[in-house]
Parts: sequence; structure tokens; C-alpha cells
Amino acid sequence: MAPTIASAAQDGFTNASSYDQHRPSYPPEVVVELLKQLQVDGVTAARIADLAAGTGKFTELLAAREEDYEILAIEPQADMRRELAKKDLKGVTVLEGDAVNMPVESQSIDAVITAQDIFGTGFANDEALQEIHRVLQPAGVFAMVWNIEDYNSPKSWTPRTKWEAKMKDVTWSFDDQKTRFRDEIWRQVFDKQLESTPFTIQSAQPLFSLPLGEGSAETLKWMTRDAVWERYRTLSHIAVLEGEELAKVKQQIFEAMDGDDVEENEKGEVALHGHTVCHANYLATQRQVATPILCFSRRIAADLN
Repeated sequence: MAPTIASAAQDGFTNASSYDQHRPSYPPEVVVELLKQLQVDGVTAARIADLAAGTGKFTELLAAREEDYEILAIEPQADMRRELAKKDLKGVTVLEGDAVNMPVESQSIDAVITAQDIFGTGFANDEALQEIHRVLQPAGVFAMVWNIEDYNSPKSWTPRTKWEAKMKDVTWSFDDQKTRFRDEIWRQVFDKQLESTPFTIQSAQPLFSLPLGEGSAETLKWMTRDAVWERYRTLSHIAVLEGEELAKVKQQIFEAMDGDDVEENEKGEVALHGHTVCHANYLATQRQVATPILCFSRRIAADLN
């Protein structure tokens, strides 16, 4: 069965090389702590599925580790897969698939990670949880990690500057009916595991531990204004814009970057703020107590690579 890809992702990520060039990597401190909580830190040849691997921003970090992980980079979008395959990363097999259709044997994976995506399909659903549950070993762990700039954050978050708040207003002015991290409704797929009726309450059994273990690390990146725009343009709902509509958005973003609270260094670069956010949990099986884990509890300031 061919992977199902949200139209915004299919159209917005066709320029995979631009995505790879302008999207950030992940703070080293977060990666180290995450792998410890996934129980694969120091485990030689652990089998990891990088779900919705994209162009391999997170895959590269896994491949560079000394554990010689066996990494299955699963990605539904063809342009993204080609960009990732060109990197020829150590221990990485690039596969076509998504969160509801992984070409992986049952109970064969030590850890599943999805970075910068919601279950690899642009939306979270019960089918995805069931598929992730299928491929994980009984003691396996599933983790999600995102880089979230202040301009692309949930409404409940407060940007650290006025100019980034203006950019956030532009982001939220678009509504293409696609579920993203900033919508905060993706959590519902986990909450529904505990929903029951008088007929099912005795047998209700969640697939994953609840509540979600989670953590957040502050990030800071110094970038030229042009680089900020190029990164902003990689958002899927912005990447599909053309002509006057794209020009209007670009003007709004550059006007925001002329704000009186923009912090600028001696190189003329501006300080772009964000968070790296992580959620993870064990399988809820008879052999693994449903215990939530915290990906990382300390708050850190990290300069993204």
C-alpha cells in the first residue's frame, strides 16, 4: 500500500534541498538525553526506526553515534527520500512508508522516533498508534521531537519578542485544515486510549503509557534576515504560496524583522528564538509497566547548528 501524505506536505516539501538547507538540526544535549530515555544510549547495533525521516536532519545525528545503530529511515515523500539517500549515511536504510504502513517486521524495533512530524503522515490517528505499537519490541519506546520556532508555536505560547509575535500572527493567519504541532490537538489520539463506555471500561487497555513524558529546551539561533525568511518559507503552508500572495507574506516577515525589539549582533544577524520539544512513552504491555518517562527535565539554552 502506498503511503498516504497530507497534501500540504506533498506539495510544500517538493523542494527537499531547500528544506534540508534551511531547517535546523537538534541541540546535542537534547539528543543525548533523549537516547538515554529511549534506552538505546550505549546500546551497540540497536534497531531504530526514524519515522517521517524527511531529508535526514535527525537521521544524521543517529548515524554519527558510536553505537553503530541500525537505522530504518522511513519517509513517504519521494523528494525527501532522494535527498536523504544522497547523504549515504552510515547504517541507514531509506524506506518508503508512513506511520500507518511501515515496511518493518512486528516487534523488531528497539525505538521509534519521529522528528518534526506528527506520526509521519501530517496527522495523528489510532491507526498510527497501532502500527507503531506493532513494530516495537515489548520494552520499546516511542518518542516525538520537534524544533518549534516562536513564530510557529501554539497559541497558548508567548513569543519572547514582539517581532516574533508578529511573525506568529502571519503564521496563524493561514488555515489549511491540516493538523500540526501548533494546533495542540494531536495529543487527543493518546487521550482517546483511555476513553471507554460502560461496556468497555473493564477491558480498556492503552497501547502506550499515559500521561506523556515530555520536556522542552529553549533554543537560540543567530541568523541573517534573509536566512530567517528562507527558513520561514520551508513551512509547508508557506512553501506552496506563489506570486503576489508569497510576496505579501515576505513583506510582512521583513517588516516584522524591522521591529524595535530585534536583537542584532555585530554581523547583522538577528536572534531567532524557539524550543526543542520532546514527548515519549513506553509500550503499555503486560511485560512493561505503563510508566511515563521524561525526555529531559532541565531547561537549556542551545545554539542550533
